[in-house]
Amino acid sequence: MTALADAPLDVLPDTRPLVAGERLDPSGGAVHPHVYAATGRVTAEVALGGPREIDAAVAAGRAALPRWRALAAPERRAILTRAAQLVLADAERLSAIQTLETSLPIQFARGVPAVAADHLAYHAGWSDKVGGEVVTTWPGPALDYTVEEPYGVVAVIVPWNSPLVSMAQVAGAALAAGNCVVLKPPELAPFTSLRVGELFGEAGLPAGVLNVVPGGAGAGEALVRHPGVDKIHFTGSGATARRVLAGAQEHLTPVALELGGKSAHVIFADSDPKAAARHALSGLLIGSGQGCVNGTRVLVERPVYEQVLEHAVARLRRLPVGDPMRADTVLGPVITEVACERILGVIGRARQEGSGLLVTGGERLGGDLAPGYFVAPTIFGDVDPASELAQDEIFGPVLAFAPFDTLQRALDLANGTRYGLAAYVHTADVRRAHRVAAGLEAGNVWVNGFYGVAPSMPFGGNKQSGHGRVGGRAGLREFTRPKNVWLAL
Repeated sequence: MTALADAPLDVLPDTRPLVAGERLDPSGGAVHPHVYAATGRVTAEVALGGPREIDAAVAAGRAALPRWRALAAPERRAILTRAAQLVLADAERLSAIQTLETSLPIQFARGVPAVAADHLAYHAGWSDKVGGEVVTTWPGPALDYTVEEPYGVVAVIVPWNSPLVSMAQVAGAALAAGNCVVLKPPELAPFTSLRVGELFGEAGLPAGVLNVVPGGAGAGEALVRHPGVDKIHFTGSGATARRVLAGAQEHLTPVALELGGKSAHVIFADSDPKAAARHALSGLLIGSGQGCVNGTRVLVERPVYEQVLEHAVARLRRLPVGDPMRADTVLGPVITEVACERILGVIGRARQEGSGLLVTGGERLGGDLAPGYFVAPTIFGDVDPASELAQDEIFGPVLAFAPFDTLQRALDLANGTRYGLAAYVHTADVRRAHRVAAGLEAGNVWVNGFYGVAPSMPFGGNKQSGHGRVGGRAGLREFTRPKNVWLAL
């Protein structure tokens, strides 16, 4: 464990809503005291937008829409490319902001702006490639063709755990397709979105094309119910997604959802146990376990079960936990006191009910770390597949290990939750890898490693992990709709 350094508050942007290129003083006067999770101390009072600011942002988007969608595709591409370059140039500040707002360790935060810039640059390249097709039709001589058109004004609600990348993935695609965007970052992590909004302005994005309104539940409710919104993209929890869908039904607004996961690592006996254990730990290490894509269930073929578990525990005990601002820290705190207590509650119930054997961790860290929200990295073994540990998204640094004996049993366990976002397979047998990938009920499957989500990959979930995709051509098409034109000849 390491002692804590002071957070660099001078990197924070203006926290007021950014609408049509101008800062607004929220009419409701509501503020949210943002807390640095590593110390439990307030960093800034975030001015929260409400229904009036959402109205202004949607109006700005609608006013800017004709000019933006009519802009020549190469010009739109050039603006988005400049925005990507500015994000990359601002990487040092953006990294510090992200660590401050989410307590992501700085060694990982330093890589995030480059990932976001890559997504923006990728989507910029699609700006001049949005096209239709010629369609065979009958009867009689006619020309039938389609054109892909933007929806109009898109509401984008990004999560607190990865606001910068989520903004680049979703808003980048929406803008490339010719839409205007009203972005609502959460009150827990509003800073990177506001800073990138400033950078888009510097890149020459016309005023009103991208509007950023930090807010709580009231702002979100106003946004998803707004008659001026043509499409909604929400990333977050299933519970909030139900509220989004309830609001969207008022105007039958189409919705895309990227939700949670309870992803499995399926480790076969022919894989490298040490490498498989290292990759399995990513489910616990990425954002202190606070990631929808994290593989938090580790299913291991019985002959190597104890070996993989021992490798994982031994490696975990060597990893530095502590100050997110230190270059060597691997694990930081969870986002809030409420999250900390919720995770500890899951651990406590598992121990009380005997739903798994606590192998390491399981407590809140004290000493210099006591003021922050630090949960010791935790591993349970021999976890009951029907238990809370195996079924529910804990969103914290907790891994659930369980053995299996047959390929079919591995698939049954991996598919045996209500989620279907991701899965990970570890095997030296390429035929088995393909068979298992085909049998997994997940939108994304990684085999023998995980190196992130490339902009060209269509990323999204099945079952209660949502629907719709970000990335690739599929991600762009989330923000266009085809118009069919029939012309008699």
